[in-house]
Amino acid sequence: MSARPFKVLGIQQIAIGAPDKQRLKTLWVDMLGLEVTGNFVSERENVDEDICAIGSGPFKVEVDLMQPIDPEKKPAVHTTPLNHVGLWIDDLPAAVQWLSAQGVRFAPGGIRKGAAGFDICFLHPKSNAEFPVAGEGVLIELVQAPPEVVGAFARMALA
Repeated sequence: MSARPFKVLGIQQIAIGAPDKQRLKTLWVDMLGLEVTGNFVSERENVDEDICAIGSGPFKVEVDLMQPIDPEKKPAVHTTPLNHVGLWIDDLPAAVQWLSAQGVRFAPGGIRKGAAGFDICFLHPKSNAEFPVAGEGVLIELVQAPPEVVGAFARMALA
C-alpha cells in the first residue's frame, strides 16, 4: 500500500433524514438552538434539506436536516435516519485516486459541487467484488476543505 496522499481533517457535517424535516427542525432548531443557514433542493438528489450549523469559522459543523422530494424515489434520504457523515479532506482528488486504487467503492456521481458549495463525493455504503472496501452500511461524504479550514486544522495540530 502506498503512502496516503491526503488527510482527514475533521467532521464537516452530519446529515439526518426523515419523511418530514419539520419534525427534525423542532428538535435541532427549536429545542437545541441550531441556526438554519441555508436550504438546498435537488430533484437529482431527491432532497429538500435545511442546512444548520454548530460552532463557527473553520470548525463549524453542518447538521443537514433532510426530507425526500418524492418518498418513492431514490436516493431515499429518509430511510436511514443518520443518512451520512461528511469528512473534511485536504486534497479530495488525491483522496479519490488513492482510495480507488486501494479498492474503496464510491457511489455514482464522482466529484461534484455539494449543497454548501464545496466539491464532494461519496463512499458507497456497500462493498462489492470489484471494490471490497466500503462504508459497511454508512454513506460517507468526502468534502474538499477550503484553504482556511486546512490552515486552521494545521495550526491546531501545532498547538
